[in-house]
Amino acid sequence: MRSTCCAPIILFALTAAAPQAANAQAYPSKPLRMIVPFTPGGSTDVIARVIAQKIGEAMGTQVLIDNRPGAGGNIGVELAAKSPPDGYTLVMGHIGTMAVNPSLYKRLPYDPLRDFAPVALVALVPNLLAVHPALPVKNVKELIALARANPGRLNYGSSGAGGTPYLAVEYFKLAAKLDITHIPYKGAAPMAADLAGGQVEMTITGIPSLLPFVKSNRVRVLAVTTAQRIAFMPEVPTIAEAALPGFEAVSWYGVLAPAATPKEIVARLNSEIVKAVANPDTAERLSGEGANPSAGTPEQFGAFIKSEIVRWGKVIKATGSVID
Repeated sequence: MRSTCCAPIILFALTAAAPQAANAQAYPSKPLRMIVPFTPGGSTDVIARVIAQKIGEAMGTQVLIDNRPGAGGNIGVELAAKSPPDGYTLVMGHIGTMAVNPSLYKRLPYDPLRDFAPVALVALVPNLLAVHPALPVKNVKELIALARANPGRLNYGSSGAGGTPYLAVEYFKLAAKLDITHIPYKGAAPMAADLAGGQVEMTITGIPSLLPFVKSNRVRVLAVTTAQRIAFMPEVPTIAEAALPGFEAVSWYGVLAPAATPKEIVARLNSEIVKAVANPDTAERLSGEGANPSAGTPEQFGAFIKSEIVRWGKVIKATGSVID
């Protein structure tokens, strides 16, 4: 009698669960959209297209790139945050939009931790600490000593106030207790050219803009900003091992979905991204942007974002760099 009474309840539960199971198995049943919150052609766009192509091929569908630039990436990220959490809208997040902007902007239209489900980290992009060869320093300790002996007299170039290269040097100044004057540029390329020409004395910025000048010996690299040495320049020490233990300042890129996206869909996307990042062809294409492939679990990516928000929040608070 008891089993007869329970049978309709069990049948109802199985019937209710059936559409959800079917939907999960059918995913994806249409093309996906990956929002890139910057213009076409930049590193975020290039990396997004590499990953989109690979996971689209693996999942038997298209992953369409939707460039939505503006407001330091905030426009595109806000659009992603407000999209349906059905697994069909993704966003290529990066250090600026997900870790720097929460402290940089007084009124951010999204919350990286509340409004998104982390899917997977994709790539880390090392920065180089570089100086003009005329500067009389051969290593990081000598640079710190020179700056301390001449407060306010050394200068550094960046791609613009509030950008990640600017914040990387400000972090270096904070960690080493230095006073170095900032000279902002409208982009990394003109800044790198002026560093090679001697108009500025030092910088911390990404590999691609500096590489031509490093090869021609017009710029001297003192260190990389990663936690470990990079395979591309194994002879170059990290800032952490050279002078400032614990120092790390890398650009990074990763895929996120709107919050409340089903966990099974996030897991499927994560699996495909991890496989894509491990593909030698992907590694070769990412290396063209100075990027090191790096992927893990959604939980690891979420913890990484939290730690980066804390790290850059301290730097922004110390510099007073806030945008209304």
